[in-house]
Amino acid sequence: MGTRLNASRWSLALVLIAAIAFPFAANALGGGYYVGVITRVMIYALAASSLNLVLGYGGMISFGHAAFFGAGAYCVAILAQEGVVSALIAWPLAVAISVACALVIGAISLRTRGLYFIMITLAFAQMLYYFFVSLKAYGGEDGINLAARSRLPGFDLRDETTFYFVVLAILAGCLYLLGRVAASRFGAVLRGIRENEPRMAALGYPTYRYRLVCFTIAGGAAGLAGALVVNQHGFVSPSLLDWTQSGTLLVMLILGGVGWLYGGVAGAAAMLLLEEILSNFTGYWKLGLGLVLLFVVLRAPGGIGSWFSRGDVRG
Repeated sequence: MGTRLNASRWSLALVLIAAIAFPFAANALGGGYYVGVITRVMIYALAASSLNLVLGYGGMISFGHAAFFGAGAYCVAILAQEGVVSALIAWPLAVAISVACALVIGAISLRTRGLYFIMITLAFAQMLYYFFVSLKAYGGEDGINLAARSRLPGFDLRDETTFYFVVLAILAGCLYLLGRVAASRFGAVLRGIRENEPRMAALGYPTYRYRLVCFTIAGGAAGLAGALVVNQHGFVSPSLLDWTQSGTLLVMLILGGVGWLYGGVAGAAAMLLLEEILSNFTGYWKLGLGLVLLFVVLRAPGGIGSWFSRGDVRG
């Protein structure tokens, strides 16, 4: 066990070193474009990892997670249009708005189970989608351009390499915190609820409260990812809240490994990099992506994470 733990730590250290060295190597070789590609991968990795807390550890199949992703992005874009461009204000507000949305949606949705929970989270996400479509002052269904990238004291976020390192630091910090949550008593209770909720309730645990806290934390992390994605793209539209976006995050997580701490990272990297590579060869890149997904599902039902661990990757 100790040997496997040390090997895992060494692997993570090597991945982190490679991530730090990557933009310097890419710029030196004239591949600065790929710095932006990997930045996008990391942002979606954060969004998928936040969903992993809900699905992988809490056992809640949410089909409306993109609502919090989009809410965070819109918050930053609207604040920028009103003249508020400080990341120290806009990003925490984006998280706060997403937390508030997750708290309200979770408080209602978590009173249902199974298919009803899936459908009600989807319904709430579509309600938010149409809410932003109706905001004609902020672009309506055409979306809104980011007036200016957020400003972070000491960092020039207009520089792609600087922005890359800020996103890398945020992703690493969030993964560390998610790992601490998963390893805590709170995480153990969540796994117990996932496996047998009636038994945990019989033992005296307030299962509804635990699931609601889990849902709310995940919403806040997705909102932070939204704040980052609008800064990279310089644009946000209601499509970021659409059910197809929630489906994309789910596919990323299933591809990477549900319940594996790094499942969201692996899935986002695999899916987005395959999209980038295949789209250079054919306009039918989605067919190739589908075949790869089919292969992974058949050969590794536990996702990519099952190739790096024995048995079920779930915590």
